[in-house]
Amino acid sequence: MGKLYSELVPPLREFIAAQQVFFVATAPSGASGHVNLSPKGLDSFRILGPTRVAYLDCVGSGAETLAHLRENGRICVMFCAFAGPPKIVRLHGTGSVVLRDEPDFVAAVEPFAGAVMVGMRESAVRAVVRVDVHRISDACGHGVPLMDLRAERDVLDSWTANRGPDGLARYHAERNAVSLDGLPGLA
Repeated sequence: MGKLYSELVPPLREFIAAQQVFFVATAPSGASGHVNLSPKGLDSFRILGPTRVAYLDCVGSGAETLAHLRENGRICVMFCAFAGPPKIVRLHGTGSVVLRDEPDFVAAVEPFAGAVMVGMRESAVRAVVRVDVHRISDACGHGVPLMDLRAERDVLDSWTANRGPDGLARYHAERNAVSLDGLPGLA
């Protein structure tokens, strides 16, 4: 049976810290837009306080999450236990985006300083997503399979290195400027 929490208590913090992957879901306002669900990894998640978290948003094929957050702020972050006892934790909240060219970016990225970000180059980070969490829940996760992590992928590092700063800027302009639904993504 699932339980609601008023804050990220130590057992939940420990569970979240032990997970190698998490999922982020957002949607545009209205009934006609596309719901987006993205997997994340690479040591990119931090708990900032009892009801505040953040993660690094890295270059990708789209900018759905950023566009949705800028439009309405709604976000759900989910963690599943793929090893050990079954468990799912969901964090529902209001997200905000700090892009790398904004003045607050240096402060926003600081909680990630010194992290071992295997396969992640600094240039791959497009933004920091902060989430003010208003609903914290867990569930059994009995239907989630047991799986073993073989390794982190190193593709992001080589992909960004091969493009360089100018190539990344072109990629953002071509692939990340607007969402599937035409919402503004990266400027």
